[in-house]
Amino acid sequence: MSILNADLHCHSVVSDGTLEPEALAARARANGVDLWALTDHDEVGGQHRAREAAGVHGMAYLTGTEISISFADTTVHIIGLGFDPDNVALQTGLRATRGGREARARDMAASLAQVGIHGAFEGALRYVSNPELISRTHFARHLVESGVCNDTYEVFRKYLVEGKPGYVPHRWASLGDSVRWITQAGGIAVIAHPGRYKFTPNEEYALFSEFKTHGGQGVEVVTGSHTTSDYSKYADTALEFGLLASRGSDFHSPAESHIDLGALPALPKKLTPVWEALSERVQHP
Repeated sequence: MSILNADLHCHSVVSDGTLEPEALAARARANGVDLWALTDHDEVGGQHRAREAAGVHGMAYLTGTEISISFADTTVHIIGLGFDPDNVALQTGLRATRGGREARARDMAASLAQVGIHGAFEGALRYVSNPELISRTHFARHLVESGVCNDTYEVFRKYLVEGKPGYVPHRWASLGDSVRWITQAGGIAVIAHPGRYKFTPNEEYALFSEFKTHGGQGVEVVTGSHTTSDYSKYADTALEFGLLASRGSDFHSPAESHIDLGALPALPKKLTPVWEALSERVQHP
């Protein structure tokens, strides 16, 4: 099981991806994925479609979501895997987390207007299938389409990040809340792409320590935004904290993503894959 081509992190149009869950399933299978999870931001609305599509294409499936939390004044993402998507407490928590996105988006648009970029809120809405989940990604697509930037990488160098026009912080759920929602729904909580956060060593140690205290069990070691050195670093972190290891592309779009579904290297052999602890929750075709 340790050498399964498992891709346990990607996004559909239900949050900020560009493909329907069914198209993602087909793409994953075409790329050799054996075990798949759809992990839309703060949302489980695509889970039943994704699970059915995985079965059609002969893939095993784990339920998934990616919850936005605030830790040390930084937005951190916690992935949930193998939970009951119909769990009421989880759904209620995700709904509360989605609340406030529209107000934040309007503030982002107002900030962009101050530097001469008008109509950004309405422009971003054109890329949103679920208005509750309007995000920086939707604004970025609008800025590219309207010619303000050449691509989304340029957007996130010039706008929508701290210290640049369009940046508005948001207070998300707490770390403890996110882990509790996932575990009480029968799943396992995983810290997503830890290499992306600009924490000091002490802050990162505090994140992992508190995560373990709340019942978190996994860390994403191999993912689209990690470097080879990150793979090694977070493999060691997984061993240090006794965490299970996860693997996922964080695929959003054929035109935008660094790594395609199923294209990542395998997890380091010294680690215990998260899917081994979720074998009873894997839904087979």
